[in-house]
Amino acid sequence: MTAAAFESVSTWRQVMPEPASPARTALIDEVAARICAIGPGRLRIAVDGFTAAGKTSFGHELAAAVRRLGRPTMRASFDDFKKPWRDAIERGYDRTSGEGYYRNAPDFQSARTLLLEPAGPDGSGRVALCGHDPLTGVDHRATTVEAPPDTVLIVDSVFAFRPEYDEFWDLRIWLDIAPELSLARGIERDTEMEGGRSEAERLHRDRYHAAEQLYVAEVDPIARADLVIDNADWAAPMVVHRRGPAAG
Repeated sequence: MTAAAFESVSTWRQVMPEPASPARTALIDEVAARICAIGPGRLRIAVDGFTAAGKTSFGHELAAAVRRLGRPTMRASFDDFKKPWRDAIERGYDRTSGEGYYRNAPDFQSARTLLLEPAGPDGSGRVALCGHDPLTGVDHRATTVEAPPDTVLIVDSVFAFRPEYDEFWDLRIWLDIAPELSLARGIERDTEMEGGRSEAERLHRDRYHAAEQLYVAEVDPIARADLVIDNADWAAPMVVHRRGPAAG
């Protein structure tokens, strides 16, 4: 019997990638085994990294590997736990600069009380996997799932190790790519959606890249990670730092 998969209702969805290589599958299976060895209760796993580091795809692959080991999974992204754009318009705060995006966009209260707290071993198990849809602005905070007591929540996001969230994680994974590669990948990915390369480049350089540099300076996320995985080569990811014992 296949373990249950609980997914976000957000329209900002990415499909499961095809297997890239036996080496990638082996690494993801190794990480999944380490997660399941943490304990039998509900677990909360963070997959962090720069924009376009491959966090969402890695989260999907990791969740599938955890299910193969018999544990139910929940998938979420902090992209679905930002304040809606209309909130910034109505209240008049900055959300477009790097500083404004980093300081003002996250909905910490909803992420903590609706997602992270109930998904923990002592939580209610009634979990909202989406706060506000980032594309439509629809409020999904009342849409919940009932997580079995052995469910593994995997959250992909930039800024996941911020102090507002950091205490909740049972394992912190950082997908490492160079900032220059992050910019190049992000611009290429978003050129069509943003209406052209120049607008995509401005968005990534002035907002996302600038915000991530603030995050690095203030939080030092790599130093907080339990696993650092070099994800520059999709087919050949490598663990470059591991804190604590490996599974098995």
